[in-house]
Amino acid sequence: MSVSAKLERALTASPTIAAALYGAVIVVLLVTTWAAAADLYGRASAASETAALLDQLRGRKAVVAAENGPMNGSPFLDGPSVTVAGAALLQRVSAAIGNAGGTIQSSQVEVAGNSAGAVRLVMSAELDLNGLQRLLYDLEAGMPFLFVEQLDVQAPQTASTASAGVGRMHVQLAVAGEWRGAAK
Repeated sequence: MSVSAKLERALTASPTIAAALYGAVIVVLLVTTWAAAADLYGRASAASETAALLDQLRGRKAVVAAENGPMNGSPFLDGPSVTVAGAALLQRVSAAIGNAGGTIQSSQVEVAGNSAGAVRLVMSAELDLNGLQRLLYDLEAGMPFLFVEQLDVQAPQTASTASAGVGRMHVQLAVAGEWRGAAK
């Protein structure tokens, strides 16, 4: 007697075995359907997160931009003169340091003597690590376009705050922006 004949004889002799086998097939099909649906849902949510990240990168949207409103304005430093553009740069960086929870120690604006060019700011401040991260992101992701040319960070001087991982660091940075000249 073959295996298929024995199986057929057992299923026809006992309806309980046939019902159990039918139930097992139904459970396997339901589990397979649930796994496929869960996989589709996971892929859809991953695609949605990726699309949101792509929109954020393309539109330069960020938490900082969302808090301060949309990024509007010129990518260049505005002002009728290079001196006014330097003052605008100083104001922008000072506001960014204040928003990051830092305190300004000193600042110096360097302007080029030409009709259009780079405006540079060298600033010394005290910040904690999280504030430094927020500051750098705000400067490089906001408007007008600013570039951190130099960054020097010194750890806290006291041993107790350095070992605890807290304290404010002394930060010296050079930030540059482009002034396009007087509007004509």
